[in-house]
Amino acid sequence: MVKASLIAMAVLTVLIAMGLRWREDRLAAQPRLNLVARGKRTVNRWVTAAAIATAATLLITGGLHWLRLSLS
Repeated sequence: MVKASLIAMAVLTVLIAMGLRWREDRLAAQPRLNLVARGKRTVNRWVTAAAIATAATLLITGGLHWLRLSLS
């Protein structure tokens, strides 16, 4: 179960980061940023994606656990 949740978290992180990048590109055409500003934005996007993926994985695995307990 631990391996499955780690794989799910990694996959969700990548998918959410892709979605966040798509949203950033779609919402506003921002001016050219220097290397540091682009790096900060990229790190912020990945940290946000990881936090959302962690919360989603906890909710999904916790829900499955409580479902398993209630059915037994």
